[in-house]
Amino acid sequence: MVESKARVIHYFPELESKWGMLEKMYELYKHWNEQINVISRKDMDHFFEHHLIHSLAIAKFVQFEKGQEVIDVGTGGGFPGVPLAILFPEVHFTLVDSIAKKIKVVDEVVNGLGLKNVTPLCSRMEEVKGEYHFIVTRAVAPMKKLDGWTRKLRFAHQQGGIYALKGGDLKEELKEYGKPAKEHELKRIFSEPFFETKKVIFAPYKK
Repeated sequence: MVESKARVIHYFPELESKWGMLEKMYELYKHWNEQINVISRKDMDHFFEHHLIHSLAIAKFVQFEKGQEVIDVGTGGGFPGVPLAILFPEVHFTLVDSIAKKIKVVDEVVNGLGLKNVTPLCSRMEEVKGEYHFIVTRAVAPMKKLDGWTRKLRFAHQQGGIYALKGGDLKEELKEYGKPAKEHELKRIFSEPFFETKKVIFAPYKK
């Protein structure tokens, strides 16, 4: 845990004052994951690197502002939404997944941490409407499919768009997507081997 703390604080020094909450988040996930599997068992040993830091990587490319609305598409057990909600307490996050048992875990973690800026929602993404400043997502679907899922959403300003955590060679996926998108390699920021092939894709909102 000491090594994990040093690693997290190295990349996100602003979280040093919230380390107690991050430890509690780990314990909550460890407890609920034993009952409802949302993280692979072996991956729990790398929770802070593979899930916390990976989710927070989005914050290296965008600083959400007070009062903004962010929607996490296909949140699974709450990633990247829960870590981002801890980092940005004055931003509201809606975490959507169609699998009820996953949203159950999100509910328990959010309540256990006392997060007031998170709304878990069990729904198919195609049925969700509303106005948001940004969409975030992690390894859920190709960009073209994400675009289709989120067509009913409105963007609150012209600078909005999708921040998607992905991995591997994305040339064909982005070609099929067919819209402007910027690819950020995480290995330029994070030195751990896990991030060697990981990327953040930003697809800006276009009418």
